[in-house]
Amino acid sequence: MIRSLPCREALNRFSARFPLMLQLADHWVWDSWYARDDDGRWHAYFLRASRALHDPHRRHRRASIGHAVSTDLRTWQLLADAVVPADEPAWDDLATWTGCTVRGPDGRWYLYYTGVSRADDGLVQRIGLAVSDDLTTWHRHGDQPVVQADPTWYELLDTDLWYEQAWRDPWVFPDPDGDGWHMLVTARAATGPAGTRGVVGHATSPDLLTWTIRPPLSTPADFGHLEVPQVAVVDGQPLLLFCTDATADARRGDHRIWVATGPSVRGPWDVAGARPVSHPHLYAPRLVPGPAGGWSLIGFLDHVDGVFVGALSDPIPVRYHPSTGLTLHPTETDAAS
Repeated sequence: MIRSLPCREALNRFSARFPLMLQLADHWVWDSWYARDDDGRWHAYFLRASRALHDPHRRHRRASIGHAVSTDLRTWQLLADAVVPADEPAWDDLATWTGCTVRGPDGRWYLYYTGVSRADDGLVQRIGLAVSDDLTTWHRHGDQPVVQADPTWYELLDTDLWYEQAWRDPWVFPDPDGDGWHMLVTARAATGPAGTRGVVGHATSPDLLTWTIRPPLSTPADFGHLEVPQVAVVDGQPLLLFCTDATADARRGDHRIWVATGPSVRGPWDVAGARPVSHPHLYAPRLVPGPAGGWSLIGFLDHVDGVFVGALSDPIPVRYHPSTGLTLHPTETDAAS
């Protein structure tokens, strides 16, 4: 059984072992993503839910999207939530989950997020959009999702095959040749053995508003799902970073963080050849530039010694080499602190 942390004193006990950049005494914090404004401030967006729920497994159905700002990726000022569940009835009236934030050519900011509804008992995932002029005040773009799973390529809800309809964790980035925008999605293929259908879902857009569903950018490779996908070029190599938990993967041992390589950030991605990134307690990390050049990972600590932590880590510098994959360099973090 995973126990929750009851108070700030307990959080401080874990901070002594694992440097935590963002920890809330009254809320769990988990999946996160980042954007940088014109003044050089970092904006962290993250899932949060009250510790008054007691059982951390209940947090998923109570999640909203929190917001904090920092100048150094280490010391954070908590602001008001960015996006919360909509009023009933709505496609996102139960919880708002993981997403990403990008700046459009019009200068506005676009926050894509996952939503689930009470009508579907939270089992069907869709992707919505909120827009902001200042990264702080967000307004939904319409009252419908902007991207939904297409059964041409992707599995829809069938609880005999999987416990939910996986279509979440959007990651949006500009085409490197200027040909619009790409979205990666945690998805499952429409065919194949039930436990191994995890793929990188794909959609494209010319304007960040109108999206066309495309075939997946990977083939099934023994993963049930590929959570929080992100692409970046690290030390010259295009990488796909993703996570999977023990319930979604029976073949790959205890590893939960993975990187796959591809010819460009557009893929396709060699998920079958993915290599693990070793950290005993980190989950859903993001590659973030800096804080002192290069790249770092920022993720959340899920459980340590049977206790669910629910707080974000300090940046952990990483390097990529073809012979070793993506490796963590925590000693560099210690030297910078």
